[in-house]
Amino acid sequence: MRPINEKLAGELLEAGKREFLERGFQGASMRSIAAAAGVTTGALYRYYTDKAAIFDALVSEPALELLERYRKIQMEFSTLTVEQKLADLPEISDDGQEWMMWYIYDHFDAFKLVVCCSAGTQYEHYLETLTEIEVNASHILIEGMKAAGMEVQPIDDELIHIVSSMLFNGMFETIRHDMSREKAMQHMCGLKEFYSAGWFKILGIPYT
Repeated sequence: MRPINEKLAGELLEAGKREFLERGFQGASMRSIAAAAGVTTGALYRYYTDKAAIFDALVSEPALELLERYRKIQMEFSTLTVEQKLADLPEISDDGQEWMMWYIYDHFDAFKLVVCCSAGTQYEHYLETLTEIEVNASHILIEGMKAAGMEVQPIDDELIHIVSSMLFNGMFETIRHDMSREKAMQHMCGLKEFYSAGWFKILGIPYT
């Protein structure tokens, strides 16, 4: 059974966070984390088996929550009729993205670690996972439009992936550059307009 000292555990996580932000996961070391926290490496290992465990403790909860809630948004959207999807698409996109930005900024340090310092961890391809959720939702929409007999301009899988990836890389660029929440939300408004209008354009349907 591992020792439980909540104050020390918090100090170890804070030291780990500083180490990862400064050196990235791959450049970080348990020895440096222990030294920064003022404990021996042995004491650190009694709380965390390795640096991956520290990284996971810092980011897992908000990272998984964001994924699951975004997946739920898209699953609920997929149950709508094609007409409802097209009517609600800008609003659904706006609400989902606005919630995500607020959530990301409520957990700024965790997502900074994910997007800037996670090479070598299970979170290294986090943005790609979000992108795939968006790609799948886009395929469902397009196939539904075709099944309903609607004319859809040809769009290949590569372009769908590029457009979807562009959304999330744009969102998290605010984190990479340490923008304030206010500035990030301002930029998000422009990104939402660009993204929504762009989808309507490449699908060949009117945007109102």
